Amino acid sequence: MFTGLVETLAVVRRLDADADGRLLVIAEPRLAPELQIGESVAVNGACLTVVRRDAETFDFQAGPETLRRTNLGELAAGDRVNLERALRVSDRLGGHFVQGHIDGVGRIAERQRQGDWETIWFSCASELTRCLVPKGSVAVDGVSLTVVDVTTDRFSVMLIPHTQAVTTLGFKPVGAAVNLETDILAKYVAKLTGAVS
Repeated sequence: MFTGLVETLAVVRRLDADADGRLLVIAEPRLAPELQIGESVAVNGACLTVVRRDAETFDFQAGPETLRRTNLGELAAGDRVNLERALRVSDRLGGHFVQGHIDGVGRIAERQRQGDWETIWFSCASELTRCLVPKGSVAVDGVSLTVVDVTTDRFSVMLIPHTQAVTTLGFKPVGAAVNLETDILAKYVAKLTGAVS
């Protein structure tokens, strides 16, 4: 479980073939010494398990399902990713409950500057927008955000300058893929009412 409050941006050092999956080697020298083997870390919002670490890097195995449902398969060496360690019971919940279970991939459709602020529109499958409401929560690349508007196949959020400065959403261009996780309560309500199967 996570909060959607990104701790740091890290760099993809390399990606290696790993049977039908991939081994992601991430570099973040400040965080690496603190991580334990088996620990959960959200990488662009996807919950992955640390399988190896040294003083500067740590590795994750991403299987076929993870690569199919997320933007992790599109990463290349040198790309930056959002990282968040798992929530501890004693932590403050500053964002919202984020599971790290990605519902699907969306794309940045439009960026609208308003002074230092920015509205971003994301395109995605209608199955995802059915679980979004204005002023509800959504995690985009692991970032907890408040939904502004929703249409059949798009939704928008507004980014404060801080979020632009410390997450991938500050520099990803129009057309870039983002991981989307809708609110867990919305998913259960949608399932119970038959809005999604």
